[in-house]
Amino acid sequence: QEVVSEESEEESNGVNLMEFSDEILLHILSYVPCTDLVLNVRRTCRKLATLCLDKSLTHTVLLQKDYKVNKDKVKQLMRDIGKEIYQLNMAGCYWLPSSTIDHVTRCKNLVKLNLSGCHVTSLRLSKMLSSLQHLRSLAIDVNPGFDASQLSSECKATLSRVSELKQTLYTPSYGVVPCCTSLEKLLLYFEILDRSREGFMLSGQLMVGESNVPHYQNLRIFYARLAPGYVNQEVVRLYLAVLSDRTPENLHAFLISAPGSFAETGATKNLLDSMARNVRLDALQLPKAWINGSGLLQHLKFNNPFYFSFSRCTLSGGHLIQRVINGGKDLKSLTSLNLSGCVHCLAPESLFRKAEDDIDSSILESLVVSCCNLRHLNLSAAHHHSSESIGNHLCQLLSRLKHLLSLALPVCSITDVAASVEKPPTTPNVVPQTFGKKVRIGIPTYPRNLGDQANQKVESSVFWALMGSLRFLETLEIIGSSFSSAMPRNEPAIRNSLPPCVRAQSVGDSEVAAISQLTYLQSLTLAQLPNILTGSGLVNIGLQCQHLRTLSLANLGMMGKVVYMSALMDMLKHCRCLRDLRLEQPYFCAGAQFFQALSHCSSLQRLCIVSRSGTLQSDAVMSFMASCLEVIMCHMFMGESLTVCKNLQQSIVRSFQAERPALNVVIFPLLHEDLTEVIRDVPMRHLDEITLFKSRVAEEPPNLWW
Repeated sequence: QEVVSEESEEESNGVNLMEFSDEILLHILSYVPCTDLVLNVRRTCRKLATLCLDKSLTHTVLLQKDYKVNKDKVKQLMRDIGKEIYQLNMAGCYWLPSSTIDHVTRCKNLVKLNLSGCHVTSLRLSKMLSSLQHLRSLAIDVNPGFDASQLSSECKATLSRVSELKQTLYTPSYGVVPCCTSLEKLLLYFEILDRSREGFMLSGQLMVGESNVPHYQNLRIFYARLAPGYVNQEVVRLYLAVLSDRTPENLHAFLISAPGSFAETGATKNLLDSMARNVRLDALQLPKAWINGSGLLQHLKFNNPFYFSFSRCTLSGGHLIQRVINGGKDLKSLTSLNLSGCVHCLAPESLFRKAEDDIDSSILESLVVSCCNLRHLNLSAAHHHSSESIGNHLCQLLSRLKHLLSLALPVCSITDVAASVEKPPTTPNVVPQTFGKKVRIGIPTYPRNLGDQANQKVESSVFWALMGSLRFLETLEIIGSSFSSAMPRNEPAIRNSLPPCVRAQSVGDSEVAAISQLTYLQSLTLAQLPNILTGSGLVNIGLQCQHLRTLSLANLGMMGKVVYMSALMDMLKHCRCLRDLRLEQPYFCAGAQFFQALSHCSSLQRLCIVSRSGTLQSDAVMSFMASCLEVIMCHMFMGESLTVCKNLQQSIVRSFQAERPALNVVIFPLLHEDLTEVIRDVPMRHLDEITLFKSRVAEEPPNLWW
């Protein structure tokens, strides 16, 4: 069908799209996936045929979340515009067969290539890289069976010119690092399991023939993220051993993210001592054991730092101000700060302090004044209790950070001190501390419009004021300081949860309603809010936050009953832009009414439900999948039997896999002993972004890769 219509039709229908200038049309077309532009849109008329092949649209091709792309489309795309592509991102295209990579060889001018999450063998990688002589940036996975000896001399020549490398390791290996002699940026993701599928313990020693030494002399950025496990720690030490011998003079970002305990060794101590003597850093993240109890921060030198992460460290507020912020000096360059799990970071000292004691507002004020350009701040996983001093509440001080784009706070930090003091400690609506016997209580009907809600809410609360001052906030996480997900990474499902903080007992519907002031909110996480009675605030968010794309709710209100179900269903009817939904709640009933409401989310792509003793209706799930055509991920970990789960999973795959090549379905009993084996087969993109619960604010430096 021709886009250009007859003049009479143009006049009756108003302005014709083709009358816009080329600049405006190019801007509009930049929002269309490249596969649609090249394979569909450009065939509509001559003008669009020319514009769709403009260099501004073909220079960078992003396929990483184009879930409708298949092998044939990629093949045709490379044939049509392969020579015009300079940057190609296929990260997370797990559904494409490995033979698809062969077509990348048509992109002779490629400078940046991201194949993380794609199936690439050593031989295919060698053949592809041999023809990409201009490549300077590469991201790949190293899977079991990878053999560096199969890389050709032409491939190694290409790798020798690569200056940026991102490598995800699923097996102990150097991968292609020894071949990259010009590295300036090295990103390493360690995803090696301690046990094989057969149950054998794996070793952290590198495979025979992989004793080549990495070349770090030009390195500027070193980043390593470790999944839980002993083998990952052993392998990363081999990568660090070379750094400890000679620290690169131009190193300005050194980041290691390691969960749990990662002990310091003599080699790592030598590395840190060398860094303190020879380099000035702009970004820093270290395992907690390397910082706790050491004077390292006192000796490290910083230039114009833009990222700090002291996650889970016992760093006190006094040390933070004196050693990192230089006694409150100007740190306008700092844009991202992660203090997640730093229980004493807002207190002058940690020696005799309890985690639940009030914070020192002067420390937070110094932080806010010095780092006035912060865009990403994470204060979660700690008890940050404000004192009764007027004007010194945590929320009041944070409201000065006008540039914030993402923020993570513990639930107990947002409560009004007066409200938490005046509220009786034992009320019938307080969340039970364990999964006890259900108690029937009267639940008031939640207000149906904003006016009723405003009447119930005292808008002078500090959290309400904070939300009103951060108008451009895009990501918000409010997470209980003692919350832990029922689905940890490599362990059986957690059966019991810790009770919420006493200060958090008053946080409920009115605080959730305050979030609706964030007009540009795109991602919202709420976990362990005890005083949710009806979920009325969720409806307000659905109505007001029309840009919301990601929603994660966990353990809201009573643990024995989903008290906010009615409000949630009303909320979902307004979430037209929602793409990712994660729900974690005991006794959740995924029935016909819920899925009917969820069907209004026409943009939804990924759904994850985690529910101890939860139930589902198979027919309702099938109807939902049939009506929501964009859904490509459905993960449900409930209380149903293994037979019910397997039958439903097979039905979904059989009915929709052909139409949705990227479809990934996992339906499995939450408390089943084989859950960890099932989890390991989930594509890393889904596992890391939605299935596993974690705080993502300031998790890594902004713009670390693409």
